[in-house]
Amino acid sequence: MFVIPGRYGKDTCDGFSRRELLRVGSSAFTGLSLASLLQGKASGTQLSDEEARYGGKGFGSAKSVIMVYLQGGPSHLDLWDPKTNVPDNVKSVFSNIDTCLPGIQFTELLPKLSQQIHRATLIRSLSYTPVGLFNHTAAIYQMLTGYTADNVSPSGQLEPPSPKDFPNFGCNIVKQKPPVVPMLPYVMMPRPLQESNVIGKAGTAGFLGRAYDPYYLYPPGDDMDMAKMERIRIDDLTLRKEVSLDRLNRRASLRDTVNAGMKELDRAVEQYALDDYYEKALGLVLSGRAREAFNLSSESEELREKYGKNTFGQSLLLARRLVEAGTRVVEVNWPKIANSDNHSWDVHTGLSQRMKEQSAPMLDSGLAALLEDLDERGLLAETMVIAVGEFGRSPKRGVSTSGNSNSDDGRDHWPYCYTGLIAGAGIRRGYVHGKSDDTASAPSENPVHPGDLLASIYHAVGLYPRKTILNHLNQPREMVKNDAVMEFFA
Repeated sequence: MFVIPGRYGKDTCDGFSRRELLRVGSSAFTGLSLASLLQGKASGTQLSDEEARYGGKGFGSAKSVIMVYLQGGPSHLDLWDPKTNVPDNVKSVFSNIDTCLPGIQFTELLPKLSQQIHRATLIRSLSYTPVGLFNHTAAIYQMLTGYTADNVSPSGQLEPPSPKDFPNFGCNIVKQKPPVVPMLPYVMMPRPLQESNVIGKAGTAGFLGRAYDPYYLYPPGDDMDMAKMERIRIDDLTLRKEVSLDRLNRRASLRDTVNAGMKELDRAVEQYALDDYYEKALGLVLSGRAREAFNLSSESEELREKYGKNTFGQSLLLARRLVEAGTRVVEVNWPKIANSDNHSWDVHTGLSQRMKEQSAPMLDSGLAALLEDLDERGLLAETMVIAVGEFGRSPKRGVSTSGNSNSDDGRDHWPYCYTGLIAGAGIRRGYVHGKSDDTASAPSENPVHPGDLLASIYHAVGLYPRKTILNHLNQPREMVKNDAVMEFFA
Protein backbone atom coordinates (compact mmCIF):
# COMPACT_ATOMS: atom_id res chain seq x y z
CA MET A 1 0.00 0.00 0.00
CA PHE A 2 1.05 3.59 -0.58
CA VAL A 3 1.91 5.09 2.81
CA ILE A 4 3.00 8.55 3.78
CA PRO A 5 4.19 7.82 7.32
CA GLY A 6 3.77 9.85 10.44
CA ARG A 7 1.59 10.62 13.44
CA TYR A 8 1.76 14.02 15.05
CA GLY A 9 4.52 13.80 17.60
CA LYS A 10 8.11 14.83 18.12
CA ASP A 11 10.33 12.27 16.47
CA THR A 12 10.45 13.83 13.00
CA CYS A 13 11.32 17.28 11.76
CA ASP A 14 7.75 18.09 10.78
CA GLY A 15 6.18 16.71 13.92
CA PHE A 16 5.06 13.27 12.75
CA SER A 17 6.09 9.79 13.84
CA ARG A 18 6.20 6.60 11.80
CA ARG A 19 2.55 5.74 11.61
CA GLU A 20 0.58 5.96 8.43
CA LEU A 21 -1.31 9.10 7.59
CA LEU A 22 -2.50 8.24 4.16
CA ARG A 23 -3.19 4.99 2.42
CA VAL A 24 -4.37 4.48 -1.10
CA GLY A 25 -7.13 2.07 -1.94
CA SER A 26 -7.47 -1.66 -1.98
CA SER A 27 -3.95 -2.07 -3.26
CA ALA A 28 -3.48 -2.85 0.43
CA PHE A 29 -5.48 -6.00 -0.32
CA THR A 30 -2.78 -7.20 -2.71
CA GLY A 31 0.18 -5.75 -0.83
CA LEU A 32 0.96 -3.32 -3.64
CA SER A 33 2.06 0.27 -3.50
CA LEU A 34 0.07 2.59 -5.69
CA ALA A 35 3.39 3.72 -7.12
CA SER A 36 4.02 0.20 -8.39
CA LEU A 37 0.44 0.04 -9.66
CA LEU A 38 1.26 3.03 -11.86
CA GLN A 39 4.59 1.79 -13.17
CA GLY A 40 3.39 0.82 -16.63
CA LYS A 41 4.72 3.84 -18.47
CA ALA A 42 8.35 3.03 -17.80
CA SER A 43 8.65 0.00 -20.05
CA GLY A 44 9.99 2.11 -22.94
CA THR A 45 10.36 -0.86 -25.29
CA GLN A 46 11.03 -0.24 -28.96
CA LEU A 47 8.49 -1.22 -31.57
CA SER A 48 9.31 -4.18 -33.77
CA ASP A 49 9.12 -3.69 -37.53
CA GLU A 50 5.85 -5.61 -37.60
CA GLU A 51 4.36 -3.45 -34.85
CA ALA A 52 5.50 -0.29 -36.59
CA ARG A 53 3.73 -1.37 -39.79
CA TYR A 54 0.55 -2.40 -37.98
CA GLY A 55 -2.54 -0.18 -38.14
CA GLY A 56 -5.74 0.10 -40.12
CA LYS A 57 -9.23 1.34 -39.49
CA GLY A 58 -10.17 1.67 -35.84
CA PHE A 59 -6.58 1.36 -34.65
CA GLY A 60 -6.06 3.47 -31.51
CA SER A 61 -9.67 4.69 -31.48
CA ALA A 62 -10.33 3.67 -27.86
CA LYS A 63 -9.01 5.68 -24.94
CA SER A 64 -10.84 3.47 -22.43
CA VAL A 65 -12.41 0.02 -22.25
CA ILE A 66 -15.39 -1.15 -20.19
CA MET A 67 -15.70 -4.94 -20.04
CA VAL A 68 -19.14 -6.02 -18.85
CA TYR A 69 -18.34 -9.61 -17.96
CA LEU A 70 -21.45 -11.78 -17.64
CA GLN A 71 -19.87 -14.66 -15.75
CA GLY A 72 -22.04 -17.75 -15.56
CA GLY A 73 -22.90 -18.06 -19.25
CA PRO A 74 -26.07 -16.20 -20.36
CA SER A 75 -28.49 -18.10 -22.57
CA HIS A 76 -28.26 -16.53 -26.02
CA LEU A 77 -31.46 -18.29 -27.11
CA ASP A 78 -33.40 -16.63 -24.29
CA LEU A 79 -31.91 -13.14 -24.66
CA TRP A 80 -30.53 -11.88 -27.97
CA ASP A 81 -30.60 -14.73 -30.49
CA PRO A 82 -34.07 -16.28 -30.22
CA LYS A 83 -35.22 -18.80 -32.81
CA THR A 84 -38.60 -19.53 -34.38
CA ASN A 85 -39.88 -22.64 -36.14
CA VAL A 86 -37.80 -24.93 -33.94
CA PRO A 87 -38.78 -27.79 -31.60
CA ASP A 88 -40.36 -26.78 -28.30
CA ASN A 89 -37.33 -27.88 -26.28
CA VAL A 90 -35.14 -25.49 -28.32
CA LYS A 91 -37.45 -22.51 -28.60
CA SER A 92 -37.28 -19.95 -25.81
CA VAL A 93 -40.08 -19.89 -23.28
CA PHE A 94 -40.12 -16.11 -23.76
CA SER A 95 -41.80 -14.23 -26.58
CA ASN A 96 -39.81 -12.47 -29.27
CA ILE A 97 -39.84 -8.69 -29.72
CA ASP A 98 -38.55 -6.46 -32.52
CA THR A 99 -35.48 -4.33 -31.93
CA CYS A 100 -34.77 -0.95 -33.49
CA LEU A 101 -32.79 -2.79 -36.19
CA PRO A 102 -34.96 -4.12 -39.03
CA GLY A 103 -35.25 -7.90 -38.99
CA ILE A 104 -33.40 -8.34 -35.67
CA GLN A 105 -35.29 -9.69 -32.68
CA PHE A 106 -34.55 -10.14 -29.00
CA THR A 107 -36.76 -11.84 -26.45
CA GLU A 108 -39.17 -9.90 -24.29
CA LEU A 109 -36.52 -9.91 -21.52
CA LEU A 110 -34.57 -7.07 -23.18
CA PRO A 111 -37.08 -4.33 -24.07
CA LYS A 112 -34.72 -1.44 -23.19
CA LEU A 113 -31.61 -2.86 -24.81
CA SER A 114 -33.62 -3.67 -27.93
CA GLN A 115 -34.04 0.09 -28.43
CA GLN A 116 -30.34 0.87 -27.86
CA ILE A 117 -28.76 -1.83 -30.04
CA HIS A 118 -28.38 0.66 -32.91
CA ARG A 119 -25.42 2.06 -30.95
CA ALA A 120 -23.56 -1.26 -31.02
CA THR A 121 -22.41 -4.31 -32.96
CA LEU A 122 -24.08 -7.59 -32.02
CA ILE A 123 -21.87 -10.67 -32.41
CA ARG A 124 -24.01 -13.77 -32.93
CA SER A 125 -21.20 -16.15 -33.85
CA LEU A 126 -18.88 -16.34 -30.85
CA SER A 127 -17.51 -19.86 -30.66
CA TYR A 128 -14.75 -22.00 -29.16
CA THR A 129 -14.78 -24.20 -32.28
CA PRO A 130 -13.15 -26.63 -32.79
CA VAL A 131 -12.45 -27.33 -29.09
CA GLY A 132 -15.18 -26.44 -26.63
CA LEU A 133 -14.52 -25.39 -23.04
CA PHE A 134 -17.47 -26.50 -20.93
CA ASN A 135 -16.00 -25.57 -17.55
CA HIS A 136 -16.71 -22.02 -16.31
CA THR A 137 -13.23 -21.22 -15.06
CA ALA A 138 -11.46 -22.66 -18.10
CA ALA A 139 -13.73 -20.68 -20.41
CA ILE A 140 -13.40 -17.49 -18.33
CA TYR A 141 -9.61 -17.83 -18.50
CA GLN A 142 -9.73 -18.27 -22.27
CA MET A 143 -12.09 -15.34 -22.76
CA LEU A 144 -10.14 -12.86 -20.63
CA THR A 145 -6.54 -13.91 -21.36
CA GLY A 146 -6.78 -15.46 -24.83
CA TYR A 147 -5.10 -18.67 -23.68
CA THR A 148 -6.25 -22.10 -22.58
CA ALA A 149 -5.59 -22.80 -18.91
CA ASP A 150 -3.44 -25.64 -17.64
CA ASN A 151 -4.16 -28.26 -14.99
CA VAL A 152 -7.89 -28.83 -15.32
CA SER A 153 -8.68 -31.50 -12.76
CA PRO A 154 -11.12 -34.39 -13.36
CA SER A 155 -13.79 -32.42 -11.48
CA GLY A 156 -13.37 -29.62 -13.98
CA GLN A 157 -11.95 -27.15 -11.48
CA LEU A 158 -8.65 -25.36 -12.05
CA GLU A 159 -5.79 -24.43 -9.82
CA PRO A 160 -6.10 -20.98 -8.20
CA PRO A 161 -4.50 -17.85 -9.69
CA SER A 162 -0.76 -18.19 -10.11
CA PRO A 163 2.13 -15.81 -10.91
CA LYS A 164 2.70 -17.87 -14.07
CA ASP A 165 -0.81 -17.24 -15.43
CA PHE A 166 -1.29 -15.30 -18.62
CA PRO A 167 -2.41 -11.75 -17.83
CA ASN A 168 -5.96 -10.52 -17.97
CA PHE A 169 -6.44 -8.40 -21.12
CA GLY A 170 -6.78 -5.19 -19.11
CA CYS A 171 -3.44 -5.73 -17.40
CA ASN A 172 -1.74 -5.96 -20.79
CA ILE A 173 -3.41 -2.71 -21.80
CA VAL A 174 -2.44 -0.67 -18.73
CA LYS A 175 1.15 -1.91 -18.89
CA GLN A 176 1.50 -0.72 -22.46
CA LYS A 177 -0.94 2.22 -22.30
CA PRO A 178 -1.01 3.70 -18.77
CA PRO A 179 -3.37 6.61 -18.05
CA VAL A 180 -2.17 10.09 -18.96
CA VAL A 181 -3.77 11.67 -15.89
CA PRO A 182 -3.37 10.81 -12.17
CA MET A 183 -6.06 8.13 -12.06
CA LEU A 184 -6.36 4.43 -11.21
CA PRO A 185 -5.33 2.56 -14.39
CA TYR A 186 -7.61 -0.47 -14.08
CA VAL A 187 -10.55 -1.07 -11.76
CA MET A 188 -12.31 -4.44 -11.34
CA MET A 189 -15.63 -4.64 -9.47
CA PRO A 190 -17.88 -5.49 -7.68
CA ARG A 191 -16.70 -9.06 -6.98
CA PRO A 192 -13.97 -11.44 -8.10
CA LEU A 193 -14.34 -13.86 -10.97
CA GLN A 194 -15.26 -17.13 -9.30
CA GLU A 195 -16.43 -20.68 -9.83
CA SER A 196 -16.84 -22.76 -6.67
CA ASN A 197 -13.64 -22.33 -4.65
CA VAL A 198 -11.53 -21.05 -7.57
CA ILE A 199 -11.44 -17.30 -6.98
CA GLY A 200 -9.82 -14.68 -9.18
CA LYS A 201 -8.56 -16.91 -12.00
CA ALA A 202 -8.08 -14.73 -15.13
CA GLY A 203 -8.47 -11.60 -13.02
CA THR A 204 -4.79 -10.86 -12.35
CA ALA A 205 -1.72 -9.62 -14.19
CA GLY A 206 -0.17 -13.08 -13.88
CA PHE A 207 3.40 -13.16 -15.12
CA LEU A 208 3.45 -9.39 -15.79
CA GLY A 209 3.78 -8.92 -12.04
CA ARG A 210 1.42 -7.69 -9.36
CA ALA A 211 2.19 -4.07 -10.17
CA TYR A 212 -0.24 -4.44 -13.07
CA ASP A 213 -3.05 -6.14 -11.16
CA PRO A 214 -6.36 -4.28 -11.23
CA TYR A 215 -7.49 -2.10 -8.35
CA TYR A 216 -9.98 -4.52 -6.79
CA LEU A 217 -13.11 -2.71 -5.66
CA TYR A 218 -15.10 -5.33 -3.77
CA PRO A 219 -17.53 -3.63 -1.35
CA PRO A 220 -18.61 -5.65 1.69
CA GLY A 221 -21.78 -7.71 1.53
CA ASP A 222 -22.82 -11.00 -0.05
CA ASP A 223 -23.85 -11.48 -3.68
CA MET A 224 -27.54 -11.07 -2.90
CA ASP A 225 -26.94 -7.66 -1.36
CA MET A 226 -28.22 -5.28 -4.00
CA ALA A 227 -26.99 -2.16 -2.15
CA LYS A 228 -23.27 -3.01 -1.96
CA MET A 229 -22.24 -0.04 -4.06
CA GLU A 230 -23.72 2.30 -1.47
CA ARG A 231 -20.92 1.22 0.86
CA ILE A 232 -17.97 2.14 -1.30
CA ARG A 233 -15.28 3.64 0.91
CA ILE A 234 -13.32 6.50 -0.57
CA ASP A 235 -11.62 7.56 2.65
CA ASP A 236 -8.55 5.52 1.63
CA LEU A 237 -8.07 8.07 -1.13
CA THR A 238 -8.40 11.02 1.23
CA LEU A 239 -5.84 12.86 3.31
CA ARG A 240 -6.33 12.35 7.02
CA LYS A 241 -7.76 15.48 8.62
CA GLU A 242 -4.62 15.99 10.71
CA VAL A 243 -2.52 16.29 7.54
CA SER A 244 -2.75 19.60 5.73
CA LEU A 245 -2.00 19.84 2.04
CA ASP A 246 0.88 22.20 2.80
CA ARG A 247 2.41 19.69 5.23
CA LEU A 248 2.12 16.87 2.70
CA ASN A 249 3.77 19.02 0.03
CA ARG A 250 6.55 19.94 2.48
CA ARG A 251 7.19 16.25 3.08
CA ALA A 252 7.37 15.68 -0.68
CA SER A 253 9.79 18.60 -0.96
CA LEU A 254 11.91 17.15 1.87
CA ARG A 255 12.07 13.85 0.04
CA ASP A 256 13.30 15.61 -3.09
CA THR A 257 16.01 17.39 -1.07
CA VAL A 258 17.21 14.13 0.46
CA ASN A 259 17.21 12.41 -2.92
CA ALA A 260 19.24 15.23 -4.47
CA GLY A 261 22.09 14.37 -2.11
CA MET A 262 22.09 10.66 -3.00
CA LYS A 263 23.54 10.65 -6.50
CA GLU A 264 24.81 7.09 -6.31
CA LEU A 265 21.39 5.78 -5.28
CA ASP A 266 19.75 7.85 -7.99
CA ARG A 267 21.96 6.27 -10.62
CA ALA A 268 21.30 2.78 -9.23
CA VAL A 269 17.53 3.11 -9.54
CA GLU A 270 17.35 5.44 -12.51
CA GLN A 271 15.94 2.78 -14.86
CA TYR A 272 12.96 2.27 -12.56
CA ALA A 273 11.84 5.93 -12.77
CA LEU A 274 10.91 5.90 -9.08
CA ASP A 275 10.39 9.64 -8.91
CA ASP A 276 7.87 9.38 -11.72
CA TYR A 277 5.95 6.63 -9.89
CA TYR A 278 6.01 8.57 -6.65
CA GLU A 279 4.70 11.71 -8.33
CA LYS A 280 1.91 9.76 -10.03
CA ALA A 281 0.86 8.18 -6.74
CA LEU A 282 1.01 11.49 -4.91
CA GLY A 283 -0.80 13.21 -7.75
CA LEU A 284 -3.65 10.73 -7.60
CA VAL A 285 -4.24 11.56 -3.95
CA LEU A 286 -3.81 15.30 -4.23
CA SER A 287 -5.89 15.72 -7.37
CA GLY A 288 -9.04 14.29 -5.81
CA ARG A 289 -9.92 12.87 -9.23
CA ALA A 290 -10.40 9.30 -7.98
CA ARG A 291 -12.31 10.36 -4.86
CA GLU A 292 -14.79 12.30 -6.95
CA ALA A 293 -15.16 9.51 -9.50
CA PHE A 294 -16.23 7.09 -6.75
CA ASN A 295 -18.86 9.50 -5.46
CA LEU A 296 -22.01 8.01 -6.96
CA SER A 297 -24.22 10.24 -4.81
CA SER A 298 -23.29 13.18 -7.05
CA GLU A 299 -25.39 11.63 -9.84
CA SER A 300 -29.09 12.45 -10.12
CA GLU A 301 -31.52 10.01 -8.59
CA GLU A 302 -33.24 9.76 -11.97
CA LEU A 303 -30.08 8.55 -13.70
CA ARG A 304 -29.25 6.12 -10.92
CA GLU A 305 -32.72 4.63 -11.23
CA LYS A 306 -32.25 4.37 -14.99
CA TYR A 307 -29.13 2.24 -14.55
CA GLY A 308 -30.91 0.19 -11.88
CA LYS A 309 -30.63 0.59 -8.12
CA ASN A 310 -28.78 -2.69 -7.73
CA THR A 311 -25.15 -3.76 -7.57
CA PHE A 312 -24.81 -4.38 -11.30
CA GLY A 313 -26.50 -1.17 -12.43
CA GLN A 314 -24.57 1.03 -10.04
CA SER A 315 -21.31 -0.69 -11.02
CA LEU A 316 -21.96 0.28 -14.64
CA LEU A 317 -22.69 3.85 -13.63
CA LEU A 318 -19.44 3.92 -11.67
CA ALA A 319 -17.65 2.48 -14.70
CA ARG A 320 -18.82 5.45 -16.75
CA ARG A 321 -17.63 7.86 -14.06
CA LEU A 322 -14.23 6.16 -13.89
CA VAL A 323 -13.52 6.30 -17.62
CA GLU A 324 -14.75 9.88 -17.62
CA ALA A 325 -12.12 10.63 -14.97
CA GLY A 326 -9.32 8.92 -16.92
CA THR A 327 -9.31 5.25 -15.91
CA ARG A 328 -8.08 3.17 -18.83
CA VAL A 329 -9.86 -0.14 -18.18
CA VAL A 330 -12.87 -1.08 -16.05
CA GLU A 331 -14.14 -4.65 -15.72
CA VAL A 332 -17.59 -5.08 -14.21
CA ASN A 333 -18.07 -8.73 -13.29
CA TRP A 334 -21.61 -10.03 -13.01
CA PRO A 335 -22.19 -9.77 -9.25
CA LYS A 336 -22.87 -13.47 -8.69
CA ILE A 337 -20.58 -16.47 -8.60
CA ALA A 338 -20.55 -18.37 -11.91
CA ASN A 339 -22.09 -21.65 -10.74
CA SER A 340 -24.84 -20.61 -8.35
CA ASP A 341 -28.57 -20.13 -8.25
CA ASN A 342 -30.40 -16.83 -7.64
CA HIS A 343 -29.37 -13.98 -9.96
CA SER A 344 -26.85 -16.23 -11.71
CA TRP A 345 -26.72 -16.85 -15.46
CA ASP A 346 -25.94 -20.54 -14.79
CA VAL A 347 -29.52 -21.66 -15.35
CA HIS A 348 -29.45 -25.45 -15.13
CA THR A 349 -32.86 -25.16 -13.55
CA GLY A 350 -35.48 -22.46 -12.94
CA LEU A 351 -34.62 -20.61 -16.14
CA SER A 352 -38.06 -19.13 -16.78
CA GLN A 353 -38.35 -17.51 -13.34
CA ARG A 354 -34.71 -16.62 -12.66
CA MET A 355 -34.02 -14.95 -15.98
CA LYS A 356 -37.32 -13.08 -16.13
CA GLU A 357 -37.39 -11.80 -12.57
CA GLN A 358 -33.73 -11.59 -11.58
CA SER A 359 -30.85 -11.45 -14.05
CA ALA A 360 -32.35 -10.16 -17.30
CA PRO A 361 -34.00 -6.99 -15.91
CA MET A 362 -30.68 -5.93 -14.36
CA LEU A 363 -28.79 -6.57 -17.60
CA ASP A 364 -31.45 -4.83 -19.69
CA SER A 365 -31.60 -1.64 -17.63
CA GLY A 366 -27.90 -1.40 -16.87
CA LEU A 367 -26.44 -2.06 -20.30
CA ALA A 368 -29.05 0.01 -22.13
CA ALA A 369 -28.43 2.95 -19.79
CA LEU A 370 -24.66 2.65 -20.13
CA LEU A 371 -24.73 2.78 -23.95
CA GLU A 372 -27.15 5.69 -24.02
CA ASP A 373 -25.39 7.64 -21.27
CA LEU A 374 -21.94 7.24 -22.81
CA ASP A 375 -23.24 8.26 -26.22
CA GLU A 376 -25.12 11.32 -25.01
CA ARG A 377 -22.01 12.52 -23.16
CA GLY A 378 -19.80 12.03 -26.22
CA LEU A 379 -17.81 9.33 -24.43
CA LEU A 380 -18.85 6.38 -26.59
CA ALA A 381 -16.69 7.72 -29.42
CA GLU A 382 -13.58 6.93 -27.37
CA THR A 383 -14.80 4.23 -24.98
CA MET A 384 -15.11 0.61 -26.09
CA VAL A 385 -17.85 -1.40 -24.34
CA ILE A 386 -17.92 -5.19 -24.46
CA ALA A 387 -20.65 -7.36 -22.94
CA VAL A 388 -19.98 -11.09 -23.03
CA GLY A 389 -19.97 -14.26 -20.96
CA GLU A 390 -17.75 -17.31 -21.08
CA PHE A 391 -20.22 -19.31 -23.20
CA GLY A 392 -23.91 -19.65 -24.02
CA ARG A 393 -26.44 -22.30 -23.07
CA SER A 394 -27.37 -25.56 -24.75
CA PRO A 395 -29.85 -25.37 -27.63
CA LYS A 396 -31.95 -28.13 -26.10
CA ARG A 397 -33.42 -27.63 -22.65
CA GLY A 398 -33.12 -30.44 -20.13
CA VAL A 399 -30.09 -32.19 -21.65
CA SER A 400 -26.62 -32.61 -20.17
CA THR A 401 -23.62 -31.29 -22.10
CA SER A 402 -21.15 -30.71 -19.27
CA GLY A 403 -21.94 -33.50 -16.83
CA ASN A 404 -24.39 -31.32 -14.89
CA SER A 405 -27.99 -32.33 -14.35
CA ASN A 406 -30.58 -30.07 -15.95
CA SER A 407 -34.32 -29.78 -15.51
CA ASP A 408 -36.78 -29.29 -18.38
CA ASP A 409 -36.68 -25.62 -17.37
CA GLY A 410 -32.91 -25.28 -17.71
CA ARG A 411 -30.06 -25.24 -20.22
CA ASP A 412 -26.53 -26.60 -19.81
CA HIS A 413 -23.21 -25.01 -20.88
CA TRP A 414 -22.66 -24.45 -24.62
CA PRO A 415 -19.34 -23.01 -25.89
CA TYR A 416 -19.89 -23.72 -29.58
CA CYS A 417 -22.13 -20.73 -30.30
CA TYR A 418 -23.21 -17.71 -28.29
CA THR A 419 -23.76 -13.96 -28.49
CA GLY A 420 -21.86 -10.90 -27.32
CA LEU A 421 -22.00 -7.15 -27.80
CA ILE A 422 -19.30 -4.61 -28.66
CA ALA A 423 -19.75 -0.87 -29.04
CA GLY A 424 -17.99 2.47 -29.20
CA ALA A 425 -14.54 3.69 -30.22
CA GLY A 426 -14.80 3.10 -33.95
CA ILE A 427 -17.05 0.03 -33.76
CA ARG A 428 -19.83 -0.12 -36.36
CA ARG A 429 -23.27 0.92 -35.18
CA GLY A 430 -26.38 -1.12 -35.85
CA TYR A 431 -24.40 -4.01 -37.26
CA VAL A 432 -24.90 -7.72 -36.66
CA HIS A 433 -21.74 -9.75 -37.18
CA GLY A 434 -22.06 -13.42 -37.94
CA LYS A 435 -25.05 -15.67 -37.77
CA SER A 436 -25.97 -18.81 -35.89
CA ASP A 437 -27.61 -21.82 -37.49
CA ASP A 438 -31.31 -22.65 -37.18
CA THR A 439 -31.00 -23.84 -33.56
CA ALA A 440 -28.19 -21.49 -32.43
CA SER A 441 -25.96 -24.55 -32.07
CA ALA A 442 -23.07 -23.34 -34.24
CA PRO A 443 -22.08 -20.31 -36.29
CA SER A 444 -23.28 -20.48 -39.87
CA GLU A 445 -21.37 -17.32 -40.85
CA ASN A 446 -18.21 -15.57 -39.64
CA PRO A 447 -17.28 -17.43 -36.42
CA VAL A 448 -15.46 -15.32 -33.84
CA HIS A 449 -13.10 -16.98 -31.34
CA PRO A 450 -12.62 -15.31 -27.92
CA GLY A 451 -9.03 -14.62 -28.95
CA ASP A 452 -10.32 -12.71 -31.98
CA LEU A 453 -12.43 -10.55 -29.69
CA LEU A 454 -9.43 -9.77 -27.45
CA ALA A 455 -7.31 -8.98 -30.51
CA SER A 456 -10.01 -6.50 -31.58
CA ILE A 457 -9.86 -4.82 -28.17
CA TYR A 458 -6.07 -4.53 -28.35
CA HIS A 459 -6.36 -3.12 -31.86
CA ALA A 460 -8.85 -0.50 -30.72
CA VAL A 461 -6.60 0.76 -27.92
CA GLY A 462 -3.67 1.03 -30.31
CA LEU A 463 -1.76 -2.17 -29.56
CA TYR A 464 -0.51 -4.79 -31.98
CA PRO A 465 -2.46 -7.89 -30.81
CA ARG A 466 0.46 -10.26 -31.39
CA LYS A 467 2.91 -8.00 -29.56
CA THR A 468 5.63 -10.00 -27.79
CA ILE A 469 5.67 -9.80 -24.02
CA LEU A 470 7.95 -11.65 -21.60
CA ASN A 471 6.63 -14.13 -19.07
CA HIS A 472 7.96 -14.86 -15.58
CA LEU A 473 10.81 -16.93 -17.06
CA ASN A 474 11.74 -14.17 -19.53
CA GLN A 475 10.31 -16.24 -22.36
CA PRO A 476 8.62 -14.42 -25.24
CA ARG A 477 4.87 -14.78 -25.52
CA GLU A 478 2.32 -13.08 -27.77
CA MET A 479 -0.38 -11.02 -26.05
CA VAL A 480 -2.81 -13.11 -28.06
CA LYS A 481 -2.39 -15.49 -31.00
CA ASN A 482 -5.22 -13.94 -32.98
CA ASP A 483 -5.98 -11.00 -35.23
CA ALA A 484 -8.56 -8.25 -34.92
CA VAL A 485 -11.90 -8.71 -36.66
CA MET A 486 -11.74 -5.74 -39.00
CA GLU A 487 -15.40 -6.06 -39.93
CA PHE A 488 -16.25 -4.79 -36.44
CA PHE A 489 -14.81 -1.38 -37.26
CA ALA A 490 -16.54 1.37 -39.21
